[in-house]
Amino acid sequence: MTRHIIVTGASRGIGAAVARHFLSLGDTVVALSRSGDAPEGCAGSFAVDVASSQAVNEAVKAAIAEHGPVDVLVANAGITRDGLAMRMSDEQWRDVLGTNLDGAFYCARAVLSSMIRARSGRVIFMGSVSPFYGVPGQANYAAAKAGLVGLARSLAREVASRSITVNVVAPGFIETEMTSELGATSEEMTALIPMGHMGGVDDIAGVVGFLASNSAAYLTGQVIAVDGGLAMGL
Repeated sequence: MTRHIIVTGASRGIGAAVARHFLSLGDTVVALSRSGDAPEGCAGSFAVDVASSQAVNEAVKAAIAEHGPVDVLVANAGITRDGLAMRMSDEQWRDVLGTNLDGAFYCARAVLSSMIRARSGRVIFMGSVSPFYGVPGQANYAAAKAGLVGLARSLAREVASRSITVNVVAPGFIETEMTSELGATSEEMTALIPMGHMGGVDDIAGVVGFLASNSAAYLTGQVIAVDGGLAMGL
């Protein structure tokens, strides 16, 4: 049966790979991103800043009206505004928390009503190993991603009785446009990965696909690190 999937931050990188994964399974995918761009084959695409609860609510409402209840939400949208904490501006802090944490909450809240009525659903947050490993210059990013763990576990308990699962995928160092800009830092980080190389976006998409499948129906409130062993023991 075709599922209705919403993926945020779907215009590129991990989000686009996740959208393509579900499309390959024949699912109906609706993409949300700031640009409104989406992989070919998506049933819908909305230009949405997830830091705006109103924009999120309107997009999700339109998606449900067109494609029915949401079966899977992948809250992937995220940004970085790196800098040492002592020099970090209020704007850098708030921008990252607004998109990465507030946005995930707004998206989850918007889809949960339809999932609860259907007594079924999957909510998957895109976290990071950053808050567990400790990356200098990412106090804002790490705080937001750590917040997703608390959010996921609270939500997991709230909706488990309705057969809805809530989990976090925590990527490590993944080859994307964002990491390609790091230069020498990229080589230094790669040297710390036990498997000796960065992961690919499809490595993340595969785990997301598993969490959205019937095989993961009894798995909720979990943090799944996909990091080549970088943050063992998180």
